[in-house]
Amino acid sequence: MWAYESVFYQIYPLGFCGAPFENDGVLEHRILKVNDWIPHIKKLGANAIYFSPVFESDTHGYNTRDYTKIDTRLGTNEDFATICDNLHKEGIKVVLDGVFNHVGRGFWAFQDVLEKKWDSPYKDWFHISFDGNSNYNDGLWYEGWEGNYDLVKLNLRNEDVIQHIFAAIKGWVEEFDIDGLRLDVAYCLDHDFLRRLRSFCDSLKPDFFLVGETLHGDYNQWMNDSMLHSVTNYELHKGLWSGHNDHNYFEIAHTMRRLQGLCHDTRLYLFSDNHDVERLPNKLRNREHIRHIAILVYTLWGIPSIYYGSEFGIEGKKEWGSDWPLRPCLELEDYKDALTTNPVTSVYAALGKLKAEEPALTWGEFKELHLTTQCYAYARVLDGEALVAVLNNGDSPAQLEFQLPVEANAAEDLLADTVGAQPVMTSFDWGRMKVQLPSNYATILRLKK
Repeated sequence: MWAYESVFYQIYPLGFCGAPFENDGVLEHRILKVNDWIPHIKKLGANAIYFSPVFESDTHGYNTRDYTKIDTRLGTNEDFATICDNLHKEGIKVVLDGVFNHVGRGFWAFQDVLEKKWDSPYKDWFHISFDGNSNYNDGLWYEGWEGNYDLVKLNLRNEDVIQHIFAAIKGWVEEFDIDGLRLDVAYCLDHDFLRRLRSFCDSLKPDFFLVGETLHGDYNQWMNDSMLHSVTNYELHKGLWSGHNDHNYFEIAHTMRRLQGLCHDTRLYLFSDNHDVERLPNKLRNREHIRHIAILVYTLWGIPSIYYGSEFGIEGKKEWGSDWPLRPCLELEDYKDALTTNPVTSVYAALGKLKAEEPALTWGEFKELHLTTQCYAYARVLDGEALVAVLNNGDSPAQLEFQLPVEANAAEDLLADTVGAQPVMTSFDWGRMKVQLPSNYATILRLKK
């Protein structure tokens, strides 16, 4: 599966492109802005892009009005087809947000129900009772997603609904040549629907990638040979920032052990932040640990991803319960020197290059080497070669000592050229290795004979 070897770059188009929150119906070709960012995305080593919702919606994209039409605030279908074609020409795969659990109140079939009530041929597309009323005083009750009544829950046991969704996906493949879907709130989706979706997508295009949004629990209930290829690793995400704030690498190590035992060889989708969670600078007590977390996301067992703007270390904090501050409009010109001056950008670009050049980061066996509350070391081993991640989250220099995972008597610091890099001392003796790390510092070492 191509996705296992990829680095994803996530864009939330409505925010990224500076569209108004409310759908004003005014056609603007804002999505073409992505063209200007393609060279930057490539410099980061990303070779797949995940677009949050792009289809016509009421406001934030997840309240869909029409699965077949690019949101007017972003442009036309032809605009988006151009973007996808340009990305593919640069070797970048395209994954779209599949929002199939619910639609917006402006969805055409729901509007028909509101108008015709019992006489609407679409009344069974939703979970409706004509004996009740909604908080919008519609004269009928309907199920909303987790109590959010601007998100009208679809009946995924209705064959017409399923066929409408499948026809839309087929259209996305034919019109935009997409390579996969990220399924919104996959943990809410009917399991039989997921099985049918997997079978349908397998028939559309070889290696069509399905990744689901899940939170906690047994990921195998959604991720298996008949359903999804991968799911979002929210369990590790929580440990990434709290494990640093609490100076507790045991939390991250325990999570890795549990998930590897549970999921075996399946790669989970790894992220440090996304469009739903506050960005690292607003969650970390020490922002130097952004480097540590980037290294963990790229070197642990999984599929690494970047949320646009995180490569610059930008802030993003929810305000009054709104996610909109997490989804800003960015101008690349404001960060034109970031690769050479910004330590966060520099390390992301270096990690992307390593991911592409080092098969061990994708296929290598994971071996834990050293673990304390403040220090963590592990190796990715493939064909007798090893890359070792070494991390110190403490405010004092630290020495790590561990058994070598492969035969070696030297080490090369693979992140020595990044902005803000510090010297790391290593020594070898009788099959063991010692590493002297500065305070609040992390890097990746290649073991050599």
